[in-house]
Formats: sequence, C-alpha cells, structure tokens
Amino acid sequence: MGDRALLVELGDEISPLVNRKVRELFITLQNRTIEGIVETVPSYRSLLIVYEPRRVRLSTLQKAIDELQKTVDISKIPEPKKLKIPVVYGGEYGPDLEWVARYHGITHEEAVKRHTGNIYQVYMIGFTPGFAYMGELPENIATPRRETPRTAIPAGSVGIAQRETGIYPVVSPAGWQIIGRTPLKLFDETKWPPALMEMGDSIQFFSIEEEEMSQWER
Repeated sequence: MGDRALLVELGDEISPLVNRKVRELFITLQNRTIEGIVETVPSYRSLLIVYEPRRVRLSTLQKAIDELQKTVDISKIPEPKKLKIPVVYGGEYGPDLEWVARYHGITHEEAVKRHTGNIYQVYMIGFTPGFAYMGELPENIATPRRETPRTAIPAGSVGIAQRETGIYPVVSPAGWQIIGRTPLKLFDETKWPPALMEMGDSIQFFSIEEEEMSQWER
C-alpha cells in the first residue's frame, strides 16, 4: 500500500471468523515490538500496517509478519467485552423509525423488537472517532441507506444501513436511517481506551423511555 504501508488480507468476505483473525493479529502486534512499525489499522478483513521505510525494509517486515501469524497465541488474546446499550427509539430521537417500519410493513414496536432482539459484533472502528460498525442485522430489519444524507445529527444517534447498525459518537453527517438515540457517551478523549466499544465486542441494544435519558446520562 504505497511506499510506507503493508496490507495484510486475512479473507475475502465479511464474517466473524475472518474478523476474529484480524483482531488476533492486531492485538498480537500491539503486544510485540517490531522495529519500524508506526501504526496498525484493523478493518473487516484486513490489517493495515504503517511503517517507517528508513527503519525497516519491506521484505524484512513481510517476513516478520508471516512468522508472527504462525505463532499467534490465542490464550493471550483477551475476551471481547459484552455491552448492553440503552436506546430511546422513535420520535425526535429516531426520525427514521417510521420509514423503516413502513418499508418492512411492520409496526414501530416490531421494528424495535427486531433491532433489540439480536446480538451484534463490532467489526471495526472508523468514519469518526469511536464509530463502531456492527453486524449483522437480520434480513427482516435490514434497510437501505437514506437517498439524501443529513448534514448533521446529534451524538448518540443509532442508525441502520443494509445489514449494519452503528452509533454516531459525535455530531456528524449521516446517511444511515436514524431509529433512536443512546444517552451513553461513546467517545471520551480523556480516557484510555477513548472509545466505549472496541473491535470484537458483543453489543445488544435495549429500549428505554425518554424520561430515563437524564438518569442514564448521569
């Protein structure tokens, strides 16, 4: 990938198994010191390794990564977190819930039930700080993106697009269908790690009433 990055591809599909391999290599690299590596960026099925070419040759780095993949110690990979995320669905907090329900020919209540009735895996963090791409939505709630993206939505907005769901940690543009909002703070630059959710985590949403927002924020 250019003259100072190496892309390690661990599969050619979006799947929990492939993503787990990416996570294992990512964490193993974090725990090992390899001369010249500047940064590692994990995604659905690959790991980008940024390096300093004045400190390590590409061929040397490739060999080191190949050897490392063969010696990944699963016992030293920490278990992902299991998180439950409160969400106020619909109304001003989820302006697209009505459209989603109409698209599937179901009630608002059934749309919420389908979204909360699944456990999602965090495949990667991207787009904005702390934004977790989670999958996979069941087919019975999978919904196309909006034809016209919004220029700005509030932090905590919960969206769906195709078979993905995610939460916008900060005010940002959004092309996903916004179905609710969580009062939880998803990104805090004063903490480490700064993002509440990390690659590999298991996430389940549950519905709360608007009156509970302030309590959860506290």
